[in-house]
Amino acid sequence: MIFITSDTHFGDESIRRYENRPFSSVQEMDEELIRRWNEKVSEEDVVWHLGDFCALGKEEEYLKRLHGKVILVRGNHDELSNEQYRRAGFYEVYDLPVLYEGFWILSHEPLYVNENMPYANLFGHVHGSKQYVNFSSQHYVVCVERSGYAPIAFEDVKKAIVAQTKECYNEAIKDNAKRMEME
Repeated sequence: MIFITSDTHFGDESIRRYENRPFSSVQEMDEELIRRWNEKVSEEDVVWHLGDFCALGKEEEYLKRLHGKVILVRGNHDELSNEQYRRAGFYEVYDLPVLYEGFWILSHEPLYVNENMPYANLFGHVHGSKQYVNFSSQHYVVCVERSGYAPIAFEDVKKAIVAQTKECYNEAIKDNAKRMEME
């Protein structure tokens, strides 16, 4: 299976407080994030991590405890070189957004996508900001704050976006039908 997540910030006390994460300490946060990750992800699975993995210098320590092959799309807090991340245990590392399966743009920060573009953007970075809804027909926020502090199955992301797309399409058809009746 393929999973997707972002902004785990393992070992980062500041993010625990800043984002009001429901853990009493950074140690509790880390242990719970690891437990929830490993409950969902098997050793054979692939996890796309869309940036801000952990406090600098502890990547190998955390990766050894997590199931799956982890691919990193670097975020604004991922400051090591790609080679250092690979040596720490990441399966692959990308500096820039990735176009996956010709439709899904995987990025750390949200990218501009409009209804005339044949893409959907999966991103992190925004944590729990109310400025962004969890998903629409062309985006999905994969921050751990939005996913119960665990990776999300990629199939579930696809289903949510497809359902939203169908709903938008049906609404457009209804609007067009009403306009035609009025003419």
